[in-house]
Amino acid sequence: MARYLDVHPHDPQPRALAQIVAALRDDDALIAYPTDSGYALGCRLDSHTGPDRIRTLRHLSDKHHFTLLCSDFAQLGQLVHLDNGPFRAIKAATPGAYTFILPATKEVPRRLAHPKKKTVGVRIPDNRLVQALLRELGEPLLSSTLILPGEDAPMTDGWTVKEELDHQVDVVVDTGECGTEPTTVIDWSDGFPEVVRVGAGDPDRFA
Repeated sequence: MARYLDVHPHDPQPRALAQIVAALRDDDALIAYPTDSGYALGCRLDSHTGPDRIRTLRHLSDKHHFTLLCSDFAQLGQLVHLDNGPFRAIKAATPGAYTFILPATKEVPRRLAHPKKKTVGVRIPDNRLVQALLRELGEPLLSSTLILPGEDAPMTDGWTVKEELDHQVDVVVDTGECGTEPTTVIDWSDGFPEVVRVGAGDPDRFA
């Protein structure tokens, strides 16, 4: 059964954050947690089981772009190659409800990048819990929007997540509120922005 943690949305309790980080570090945990774009599944970048568990749970292929959640732009810049054009545009749009697909640097484990394009998704969420969690963890979080097979929108209610995925995740974090739309996805891997999914972030700024 998944551990259920009720966390304050604006002032996350240090004890709860420490429990989540301990599960990620010590138990190789897969967590379900609320973001500014609905619930997401998350694990550490070097998790041995997390990526395959996410693929299995969501019925994803190995060509699915995982997203690396970053605490700030400096951390994001260590994970992907950024030219001047995307650098300015992405910095202006973060933190926010956008995921950007860019060529991965050597900091990203090869098994997490797209097998052919060598790209990965990155984002800086506008959410106090996630920002606090990333600071406590001290590294990016491997993440994927919690959209179940056959659905087209992310899960948004913590108790429903607990009931649905009780034996498929290790920790469910509930703040009582989160976003209801997935991120807008911008693919910048070919040197120009291409909107590949319209979500909560305004796509017009990248049109």
